[in-house]
Amino acid sequence: MLGPLGISEFDERIYRAYLARPDRTQWEIAAQLGTAPGQIQSAVDRLAELGLLREERHGQYRPVSPRTAFSALVARRRAETEAAFAAVGDAVDDLASEYRANRLQGDPTELVEVITDEESVTRRVAELVQSVRTHFWVLDRPPYLGPYSNDAEEALTMDLLGRGVDIRSVYTPEALEPPGRFELITRLSKLGEQARLLPALPFRLRIMDRRVALVALIGGRYDRIVVVHRSGLLDAILELFDTYWQRAQPIASTVPPAPDRPSEEDLLLLKMLQAGYKDQAIARQLGTSARTVTRRIAAIASQLGLDTRFQMGAEVVKRGWL
Repeated sequence: MLGPLGISEFDERIYRAYLARPDRTQWEIAAQLGTAPGQIQSAVDRLAELGLLREERHGQYRPVSPRTAFSALVARRRAETEAAFAAVGDAVDDLASEYRANRLQGDPTELVEVITDEESVTRRVAELVQSVRTHFWVLDRPPYLGPYSNDAEEALTMDLLGRGVDIRSVYTPEALEPPGRFELITRLSKLGEQARLLPALPFRLRIMDRRVALVALIGGRYDRIVVVHRSGLLDAILELFDTYWQRAQPIASTVPPAPDRPSEEDLLLLKMLQAGYKDQAIARQLGTSARTVTRRIAAIASQLGLDTRFQMGAEVVKRGWL
């Protein structure tokens, strides 16, 4: 029954014997099971190494609580299994790179995959995202393939963060226009996504584990893409992403929260103003009217004793609100 944990039937019998009578000796157990004491000692050594028995004094062992012992053992086996699969994944990546490098010598078209229909793009993107283990870097701008969904984006980001993936995203203001998306990205930034903003980007890009990149082919559309594998071209794409990343401004503030900062709702409004959003665009994000947004901005400025939005922006930064 305990074979998956590396415990043989014989060792399990020894452990159960100790559970039944914790104070018995190895000689007594050997007599009960009709086996040699040396076999009992070997089993005891294995059980002690697994954390199921502990030696209280020389030659005298007692069982560790099954719940405690097996919880620790299961966790250890799970970690070992995950590490083994990770090592296998790395080996597969290395073999695939070696295979591709050999193929490239005879056929350079192995460098890229060109995918031109929406169904194939959707399927290939899903496959690559599912395989992500270390890095997920994005240049994000519209248009998108299919309707945008806040729920789908949140689920994907939380899944990647749960895997310990380094997520870096550079957005344009247009990318954050769908209702509720600016607030979502701000919230995800607090949970671990590194999100930045640039006024414009030339195309959409996804980089997975620094080993493959998806680049939109025509005018930013994402229904025609090139999948770039490890090569000099991918190295250039990584350098390009880093250039845009360094130029972009963080969406979430890295300044510790000020004690007198306004409400979360007003902070979100101020962040959108800082990102260059007009009142109408802010209203779409917040699900309200542009007139209401204008009144809220005027109210914040009035509370600060200021007359213009420029003065308000300078004061907000000075106070460490953003």
